[in-house]
Amino acid sequence: QVQLVESGGGLEQAGGSLRLSCAASGRPFSNYAMGWFRQAPGKGREFVAAISWSRGTIYYADSVKGRFTISRDNAKNTVYLQMNNLKPEDTAVYYCAARQGTALVTRNEYPYWGQGTQVTVSS
Repeated sequence: QVQLVESGGGLEQAGGSLRLSCAASGRPFSNYAMGWFRQAPGKGREFVAAISWSRGTIYYADSVKGRFTISRDNAKNTVYLQMNNLKPEDTAVYYCAARQGTALVTRNEYPYWGQGTQVTVSS
């Protein structure tokens, strides 16, 4: 079993920045791809970004490309999401997810999830 704990959410003004962290524990972090997803009020959970174990494969949703950066520190079992130039439409609960093998963009392919962290962007 893999446990994931997100942190770093909060309230930020439009144009500002936040960095989310997701700490993994419970099993060796090796060979786990990591993803970030988000869910706004009244909407489904959508893909944001994903990164492979080796960092050789990275995906972004079109809505965040050029503004968000996913990275990971395998020595610390932690994945990050640097969010710059935030927009009010980025307001959502952000979830970290993990899966063994290839990084994917599909929510249902990730069996392990964190509890989420709230990001609110004011205009």
